[in-house]
Amino acid sequence: MDAYILDKARVRASFNRAASTYDAAAVLQKLVREEMLSRLDFINISPKAILDAGCGTGYGSLALQKRFRKSQVFSLDLAFSMLQKTHMQGSGLYQKLTEKIFDNKKLICADIENLPIADASMDLVWSNLALQWCNDLDKSFAEVMRVLQPESLFIFSTFGPDTLKELRIASDNGNTHVSRFIDMHDIGDALTRAGFNAPVLDVERYTLTYDNVKSVMLDLKAIGAHNATIGRGRGLTGKGFLNHTAEQYEQFRVNGKLPATFEVIYGHAWKPISMRSTGHDFAPIEFVKRK
Repeated sequence: MDAYILDKARVRASFNRAASTYDAAAVLQKLVREEMLSRLDFINISPKAILDAGCGTGYGSLALQKRFRKSQVFSLDLAFSMLQKTHMQGSGLYQKLTEKIFDNKKLICADIENLPIADASMDLVWSNLALQWCNDLDKSFAEVMRVLQPESLFIFSTFGPDTLKELRIASDNGNTHVSRFIDMHDIGDALTRAGFNAPVLDVERYTLTYDNVKSVMLDLKAIGAHNATIGRGRGLTGKGFLNHTAEQYEQFRVNGKLPATFEVIYGHAWKPISMRSTGHDFAPIEFVKRK
């Protein structure tokens, strides 16, 4: 059995526990969200119904509602506690706005791989750093394709293979400690298999810095990014392993800081007018090289 298959029950439990600490630690998630929003500036769409797939604590949903004020935004997450935080966004400065967006009928507790949403009911599907928690990317993309209206947009971000490469190397002891992330070209191929038209993908790399390994792990814990692979070690992690990881991580220290690399893949693609078309009729995948 593939050791990197994710235990969805553990994923859900981790994010339920992290709902109260997520926002304070989700620095990278905020940066990526702002980058995704900026990319919408160059796309002319007026969606009536939007799905935020993997909404977390709801800041993406809120930003989408502010941008597309006449739209209905539906917020979906695997973790119920994240949806509760999303619902709580209806206070303070955004109260009038969020009363419209974050009512219970628009909060959906479900898995992206099995969307409980009607066919061709969405005009935009947005997913910020959530697809890496899906075991079957083909199934996930097929579900997104199914719920989109023809000529509608899918825009997403997810993590690539270099994400947490330092921790992966430092913690190697025969068990899996860091999830496996999918290469940009394989994501492009999966979009094509699902029938999407004109996929555009590119990569940005971000580096967060820390004083020590404990701080790296505490940040990951705060956002719910626990090791949920079925190949993880069972039982309590001993001090020996933690000391070994800290010692091995030291090889990456630069200017007094330990780096944590995150490779972020951005992508967008369109559902074609007719699914009767073959993949050969679609525009080719565009991989954008960033300077």
